[in-house]
Amino acid sequence: MFCCLRAVRRLCLEKILLQCILQSRTLSGADAINALRPFYFAVHPDFFGQHPKEREVNENSLKRLNGYLENLQKPGFRSFKPTQLTFYVREREPNSSNVQESFSASGFRAVSFTLHTRDLLSTVLDILNSCSLSTEHIRSLNVNAQPHKEAKSTLNRPIKWDKTYYSFTGFKDPEEELEQAQRVETTLMWQRSWGIAHRCSQLHSLGRLVQQRPEVLKNVKGRTVVFTDRSGMSAAGHIMLGTMDVHHHWTKIFERLPNYYKLQKRLLLLEDRISQLLGGIQVIYIEELQPLLTLEEYYETLDSFYNKLRDSRLPFHPRSLRGLQMILESDRYAPSLHEFGHFTIPTVCDPATLQWFIFAKAQEARENLKRKEEMMITEKELIDTSTERFSLDRLYKEPSVSSAQMIDCCKRLLEESLPYLQGMHLCISHFYSVLQDGDLCIPWNWKN
Repeated sequence: MFCCLRAVRRLCLEKILLQCILQSRTLSGADAINALRPFYFAVHPDFFGQHPKEREVNENSLKRLNGYLENLQKPGFRSFKPTQLTFYVREREPNSSNVQESFSASGFRAVSFTLHTRDLLSTVLDILNSCSLSTEHIRSLNVNAQPHKEAKSTLNRPIKWDKTYYSFTGFKDPEEELEQAQRVETTLMWQRSWGIAHRCSQLHSLGRLVQQRPEVLKNVKGRTVVFTDRSGMSAAGHIMLGTMDVHHHWTKIFERLPNYYKLQKRLLLLEDRISQLLGGIQVIYIEELQPLLTLEEYYETLDSFYNKLRDSRLPFHPRSLRGLQMILESDRYAPSLHEFGHFTIPTVCDPATLQWFIFAKAQEARENLKRKEEMMITEKELIDTSTERFSLDRLYKEPSVSSAQMIDCCKRLLEESLPYLQGMHLCISHFYSVLQDGDLCIPWNWKN
């Protein structure tokens, strides 16, 4: 009797959760991926390296699941066929469920279920419940009120300027920048300070993809590939590979690269248009200081700001602000001047306020930029000197440590005798710790 009551209570809670979310907001494709991260973590093929049978089953089922999710996001798609899937789920204990499941000799739980839902939210809930995974995190999802739409373009027919135009005005030539990037070798980076084991696992996954589908990498040359929390292209133009995504997602990102490059070219043109309206001030994106945005998200931000500027017709003298820099922020309401010399401009900033602030702070901004360049030179010299003095294998800092803090730290280190640092990797941070790879972290304001 009590088992029945628990089952009824669980069913009621699920219906209430589903109803509340459906009434308030719609689940987008990106939200569905985020909501399914616990599921992907539990069934990801890379965690089944010693179990080829389970790995193959999960790979095939994930492909079919991704196809089902893609069809749900196609406008006007109505022909849905029930899809039966089987997954091997790791790190869970057996429990009673209406879903067919059994434990293999290796300890993995085999789960079979059938999808027949017609919206993303119901599908996500069905998958999580079928695998006995929590659905509580869906309440806190930051879901857009409307499904994601393609970034609309105000530059459907961008002007193709002669090369002399860029030489005379000093503006960036987007075609030349892209060509230069493609001539450089591919760079691999990680967004987080993951350990060697984690990095090797990600490189192994990429290596397997290269072996299986070598043609998908033809557009990667000269680009920076970043292993991070989401897949796509970043506002900085880096190819992002989500560490919890499967090969199918990575393959689609590589196949979409030509379209991403076209959007990036339009984005560079849009930055130049904004620069022309603001007296030649350069629009930049600083990954260390700004939220991680996709190329589409950043383009929408620039597009909205450009339309607002164009309609206001601010009277900036052409090229009067050349040499200055600015970044756009969507979560601020008042403009500010950073210690590094760049302006931080809210996308909702009133044009008149923007004009007054830039004029009032222009000279101070130039002084800050000059001081920043001097500090960067001093910082590099001190890092080189400290590395040689203590025979360090590597000396580096976390992005959140400023140049001024790094300079102060290195100067104080050079006053000490530290023979035990020989051959070590020393990271200047905000706390004491030892990373998984053996790197020693000390706070920049360390004390004896």
